[in-house]
Amino acid sequence: MAQEYEQLLLKNQVCFPLYACSRKVVNAYTPYLKPLGLTYTQYVVFMVLWELEKVNVGQLGSILHLDAGTLTPLLKHLEKEGYITRERSKEDERVTIVSITGKGNDLKEKCRDIPLKISENGSPLTREEAGELYRLLYKFLDTP
Repeated sequence: MAQEYEQLLLKNQVCFPLYACSRKVVNAYTPYLKPLGLTYTQYVVFMVLWELEKVNVGQLGSILHLDAGTLTPLLKHLEKEGYITRERSKEDERVTIVSITGKGNDLKEKCRDIPLKISENGSPLTREEAGELYRLLYKFLDTP
């Protein structure tokens, strides 16, 4: 290939290994989440709610780097299943508050060992490498 097209070689793309690793990570979680009826995206929503208990949709989207078009149907589904409630803020009716329910909190116990199982099942990174990767990924995410 002519040198003027080097930028189009897959091996020269940082985006591709990020994309492929993202898929690999989500696939690693699937055997643990599927029996619980959860997708990875639903799981990370629960992680935020287990920590904060209540959050507005805008904050949730910001924390998870998800847009309203992705979050809204997901939250509607979780509400229908009884895991969360959604209600308009009393201070600003344009804002929707998402709260975890008792049923949603019950999932926490069922999910508590998932991170350990994931780390035991084959991360090729040392603790230091994982920390560095985490730092670099957030550096990328936090750049506008």
